Amino acid sequence: MESTFTKWALGIWTALVIVFLFVPIGIIVIYAFNPSNIQTWPIPGLSTRWFPSAWHNREIRHALWLSVKAALLATGISVTLGTAAAFAVHRFKFFARDAVSFIVVLPIALPGVLTGIALNSFFGFWHVGLSYWTIVIGHATFCIVIVYNNVIARLRRISGSLREASMDLGADTFVTFRRVTLPMLSTALISGALLAFALSLDEVIVTTFTAGAQNTLPLWIFGAIRLGQRLPEVNVVVTVVMLATLIPVILAYRLMNRAPADTGK
Repeated sequence: MESTFTKWALGIWTALVIVFLFVPIGIIVIYAFNPSNIQTWPIPGLSTRWFPSAWHNREIRHALWLSVKAALLATGISVTLGTAAAFAVHRFKFFARDAVSFIVVLPIALPGVLTGIALNSFFGFWHVGLSYWTIVIGHATFCIVIVYNNVIARLRRISGSLREASMDLGADTFVTFRRVTLPMLSTALISGALLAFALSLDEVIVTTFTAGAQNTLPLWIFGAIRLGQRLPEVNVVVTVVMLATLIPVILAYRLMNRAPADTGK
């Protein structure tokens, strides 16, 4: 009886949490189709009039393009450095290896405001002007962690005997990496890159301290909501960005759960 009650209680609690999280998102999506510029409930009807208005807003398009460019470059840097760090920590034994692993993961564990303030102070100390490049550096600091975690988790699932067998058959280190290791890492790399891109695309806190006069799309949304301006267009932009972010997250989730064909088990 107690077990049944606990199961029902946990199920109800889970349902309430899901409702609490997703009902506000659903309301934003509904408001995106509100024909009126006044947000009242229930909405008087359904219309797509704000979608063309948002698309033709040059400020929104500029902010979107800046966000995409920063996310793409930050993702590329994260894949390169995160993969290198994962290989170094997994393959080699050296002094303070655990400390290095901890330092790599630290930016995602710290509150974003601390990372943002630290980066802002660093750029100010070295007299580096805040620009597109400082946004990319700021995003890369925490996106590296996503790729690092994915790659090192996959490396731990790949048996070292496969690499040894390849080299015993005459393949050198590069050929072994290209034909054995890389194919088994491919889904982890792609999923890490997709998650890093999604995380960079909607980052607000760190961007606030590293953007300067630049305005990414999340910063534009935050400013419009704070000032109470263009709220119908904000609902449209939030809906589109949410859907655009959801796609790589779903793809990454599916790839992360796709194990290598042979891990040596």
